[in-house]
Amino acid sequence: MTKSIINSTIKPFKATAFHNGEFVPVTEQDLLGKWSVVFFYPADFTFVCPTELGDMADYYEKLQGMGVEVYSVSTDTHFTHKAWHDTSDTIKKINFPMLADPTGTISRNFGVMIEEDGLALRGTFVINPEGQIKVSEVHDLGIGRSAQELVRKIQAAQYVATHDGEVCPAKWQPGDDTLAPSLDLVGKI
Repeated sequence: MTKSIINSTIKPFKATAFHNGEFVPVTEQDLLGKWSVVFFYPADFTFVCPTELGDMADYYEKLQGMGVEVYSVSTDTHFTHKAWHDTSDTIKKINFPMLADPTGTISRNFGVMIEEDGLALRGTFVINPEGQIKVSEVHDLGIGRSAQELVRKIQAAQYVATHDGEVCPAKWQPGDDTLAPSLDLVGKI
């Protein structure tokens, strides 16, 4: 059995990202001080990946409004990210940094590296401003993710972080009732 990544602190990394038409350096330090999403996908120029990245691009403005930065990561190079961005109408919508992980260091740090293929699984990680992983979701390669559901999870994580003693039940949405765990609730839900 492996140790859970939840509540662990992100490990050091250095990467080059394609962002806003430029190649920029990104490290784990860039994730501190704000909420972040690290969004792994297997490879550029594939099939499910552009649908997920396009979906994330559609929600990026909302996430930014929530104080969240998104970092997509694949084991492709930053040059490949640029080429994909320049040739795909879906990928042209992306305004968040696209990190290159050709050595697999970041993918290994988050436990999503498929060693025999040199690719990352579809992994989504929500990181709080202190650099702790609060949400970890990993999918098989054929199963796409939903940015809408990710937004809800981040809203719940942000709520719990600012409301000591409260937790968010299943399907919680902002404005819904929360729970305050206590002995009185045991067996009554």
